[in-house]
Amino acid sequence: MRRLLQKWLKQPLINIANKYSSRPDTKRVHAALTDLYNSLITDHGKRGVIIPFDVATGKFVILSDQHKGTRNSADDFTLAEKNYLTALNYYNEQQYHYINLGDSEELWENGIIGVTKYNKATFAHEAQFLKRNAFIKVFGNHDLYWDNDPLAKVVLQQIYGQPVKVYEGVVLQTRVADKPLGIYLTHGHQGDLQSDGNWFSKWFVANVWGPLQAYLAINPNTPATNDHLKTLHNEIMYQWSSRQNNLLLITGHTHQPVFQSLTHLERLYINLQTAQKQGDQQKVEQLQQQINKHVLKGEAQFTFPGYRPSYFNSGCCCFDDGDITGLEISDGQMRLIKWEYNTAGIPERLILDESSLEEIMAGLAEIPQ
Repeated sequence: MRRLLQKWLKQPLINIANKYSSRPDTKRVHAALTDLYNSLITDHGKRGVIIPFDVATGKFVILSDQHKGTRNSADDFTLAEKNYLTALNYYNEQQYHYINLGDSEELWENGIIGVTKYNKATFAHEAQFLKRNAFIKVFGNHDLYWDNDPLAKVVLQQIYGQPVKVYEGVVLQTRVADKPLGIYLTHGHQGDLQSDGNWFSKWFVANVWGPLQAYLAINPNTPATNDHLKTLHNEIMYQWSSRQNNLLLITGHTHQPVFQSLTHLERLYINLQTAQKQGDQQKVEQLQQQINKHVLKGEAQFTFPGYRPSYFNSGCCCFDDGDITGLEISDGQMRLIKWEYNTAGIPERLILDESSLEEIMAGLAEIPQ
């Protein structure tokens, strides 16, 4: 019976989850982003931190949305855990600063005791960055507990073995081509009517969606749908970022990777158009093969307005195939990366997209078409 229900209900339920899991309001989102950014700049330390860095030597990895659970059928992190642990080993060995951008723990569906019990290995790996003073933890809507529960500080010290402050945002500051560049990071749920402290959403997930997801073993985080045109929430984030000067915005929350304001699939289509104009038939065929892996037969090609490269999204660490995505900043480059299992089941790092901060800075100066 369960398999039959899975077959009948999986896609409709995923569609419902995608449709109703987010209700962003443009004015609320923009006002919340502006308020937090101004607070970080004028009163940093209270809601977040400012981190100056040298563009040539600074190293940061941004990962979000692990949604660590209790290893039941509703735990979206289960398949991704090995990729996540391998990635953290790599970044710690390479001396990266780790910014965990929220929703690291799934505390709408689970209690903190259960999550702590089943995620000792992941917390231990994260603690390695703490020992180097290279770990920043940002809260999201699903782990808002870290910001508003009076016992959160005690629990964090028990988990990590030392005090951990949890922030709402971070601003990285550097200079590129002799100009100031700011990189503003926050989870991105602010202004979302379904997520920004909405008690009904939390109740619904804990009492309806969570049990149903566990029974049917449904994970709505499918890479295919996350490669398509940007969600409304990401579009609203882009609109805010595109109006700023010398500032990049990085969020999580939507589980949809975005690089230089484009999803991976959008980037493939743009590269395809460029290859066609240049008459590079070999490149055209390669790109078309990649596109065919992501879209259904007969789907129309996309057309895009001109985008400023001002918005980035780390994606998530709980895709239903075990993949995780994130962003790297190192060697003067920004990269969209993915960790996936190869044919032998061994985690491997792939670069999905890459650009120098100097190129991104130059793009910010251009006027969108």
